[in-house]
Amino acid sequence: MLRISLILLLLLALSACNEVPSEKVVSLKLQHPPSDADWQRAAVHRISVVGGRPHKEILFPDIDQDMVHTSTASCHHGAALPEPITVEVRSFYTDSQLYLQLKWPDATADRQIRQWRYNGESWQTSNAMEDGFGILWPGKRKPEKFSCARACHLDDFGVQGARFHAQNRMKLAGTDTRFDLWNWRAERTGRFGFADDRYLDQEGMHGDLPGELFRENSRAVLQENGLKAFADGDQPVYDQEGEPFAGRFIPAGSTAPGYLTELPSGDRADISAHSEHVDGHWVVTLRRALQTGSPRDVQFSSGQEFAFGLSVMDNTLYDHYASKYEESLLLVAEDD
Repeated sequence: MLRISLILLLLLALSACNEVPSEKVVSLKLQHPPSDADWQRAAVHRISVVGGRPHKEILFPDIDQDMVHTSTASCHHGAALPEPITVEVRSFYTDSQLYLQLKWPDATADRQIRQWRYNGESWQTSNAMEDGFGILWPGKRKPEKFSCARACHLDDFGVQGARFHAQNRMKLAGTDTRFDLWNWRAERTGRFGFADDRYLDQEGMHGDLPGELFRENSRAVLQENGLKAFADGDQPVYDQEGEPFAGRFIPAGSTAPGYLTELPSGDRADISAHSEHVDGHWVVTLRRALQTGSPRDVQFSSGQEFAFGLSVMDNTLYDHYASKYEESLLLVAEDD
């Protein structure tokens, strides 16, 4: 009680400042959705995420010089790891909604995963991936010793001479039963204003409602014509607006998304996301109901503290940065 009161006094005393540092994510209650002015004076908690691979113009493919595996905070091999990324996290809540804002530096806004481009004769697809992040909630009201490393494991690990192979897989082990997972992807969810509401168990990651929201925009896949997706001779079926290309004139330089997104519904549509890339930074604001009623979701309540882990992806699906220390979100009660 006394500690929460001191936190409130500190925030009020420093409310004129642009940044108020905090040792955890402190969420104050508002009577209205947060405005730009509210976000500017919100308490700032900085999380250092480590162990990923930054998107650069030149990557060194030599296994003796470059990192061999830098995909999680729990296990690294090879050369020195890249510099950590600092993520600024702010939060507010109302009677019914939680608002969470994440801001981190990223010089390249990667949001065109496997984009198609027509050269006037044939379609070509890029190897580009997308930026993203994941927030993992163990669902415990009282913070425990928890970080993303607890939910990341190596499968098919092996070393043969100078060659290393392994596949990282997010899954739970031991006595853990199910964690809530919020997954934002710059292209496949960010463009449509949501974050994918998923959960993690001993088998891996699953959507809160079964089914796949994302599929390749590929004639080979959609029409099963024997080709592999994105292989030579393949082509997209739909344009950027979701309209089919069939029977239309296609000018050179036309583009099409590499993946199609089906908008979520039900339990999987709980998290809205507003995202923008400004001055070399991603700024993503999430909104979710405090109480969803779903057994697959963490349920938030005033005066409680919730542990979480954070991962950040930079133009990749796998080599993510991850928080390695205990992080938590405190919803400060009005009467404390």
